[in-house]
Amino acid sequence: MARMKNTKSSARRSTAKGNVARTPAPAEKTVDGYLAAVPEPAHGTLQRVRAAIRSAMPEEAIETISYGIPAFKYKGTLVCFAAFSKHCSLFPGASVIQAFKIELAGLRTSKGTIQFPVDKPLPATLVKKMVKARLAEKAGKKQR
Repeated sequence: MARMKNTKSSARRSTAKGNVARTPAPAEKTVDGYLAAVPEPAHGTLQRVRAAIRSAMPEEAIETISYGIPAFKYKGTLVCFAAFSKHCSLFPGASVIQAFKIELAGLRTSKGTIQFPVDKPLPATLVKKMVKARLAEKAGKKQR
């Protein structure tokens, strides 16, 4: 596995319009470590999103760092979340975003990403519904 090149500021660039991410150095290995490096108000926002995701996940699910950001895995990657300089993001997958497009009206979305303000977490009930939809989607797919 190739190591990412460190930049002088230890920041990574997001793919969205060149925003500099407020993510820790790529060497960060734990979700707690990642969150410790995120400044307020994004830190508190991500903690609330994380709690909502955890409450909807099966007990066997694990938290990990995947592609430099926190992820929850259960029979594969289910959802990821991250902080950037001007927003936070939840990555539940394209089909989940499509299924919840009415509830997500007013938020910036792309194929697989939901962006929300650093000081306003997504509603916990909505996050839980999206996680459960993602779990159901994953359960419906045939395992290889």
